[in-house]
Amino acid sequence: MPIELLPETPSQTAGPYVHIGLALEAAGVAPRPQEIWNQLAKPDAPGEHILLFGHVYDGNGHLVRDSFLEIWQANHEGVYDTRFDLEKSFNSFRRTATTFDAGEWTLQTVKPGVVKNAAGVPMAPHINVLLFARGINIHLHTRIYFDDEVQANQDDPVLNLIEQPQRRQTLIAKRCEVNGNLAYRFDMRIQGEGETVFFDC
Repeated sequence: MPIELLPETPSQTAGPYVHIGLALEAAGVAPRPQEIWNQLAKPDAPGEHILLFGHVYDGNGHLVRDSFLEIWQANHEGVYDTRFDLEKSFNSFRRTATTFDAGEWTLQTVKPGVVKNAAGVPMAPHINVLLFARGINIHLHTRIYFDDEVQANQDDPVLNLIEQPQRRQTLIAKRCEVNGNLAYRFDMRIQGEGETVFFDC
């Protein structure tokens, strides 16, 4: 029996309506009881609690106020939890989005531990990010590393794949404080000067 080749399904960008279904709070809609939102770690979760926040900029340097991020990270011991349960103190997967007013996204989590890759090589603490936004047909993959993990970052096998050292800096979150609490700022630039490194996956 001959195989029938079907035409390719047309692509469509993610924004701006993705918020209505997946980022209710950012869209000004009341959240559902079982929302997969921006708190990976509850207050009783073990590990160093941090606030992660930032902005997303387009190629002209303008804020992208309707971007949507999916986050995947290890816990403080470097272990990914594949069993999602909102009742647990920590989940490896969450979502967040930039707000329509200030254009800022936030994430409450614990700083991830060292994870070993498939070859057993340790990787610096990092957070995996998928970025969706209006005008992007295929989501963008990137990572967030931490500027106070200097030696681990220097040894990280993924960061070392980036040939230009200055471009590695686009993946490094900057340590700071927000209301007296430990925080890291990470801004993403989709195009142009200082463009964030995105990975082919």
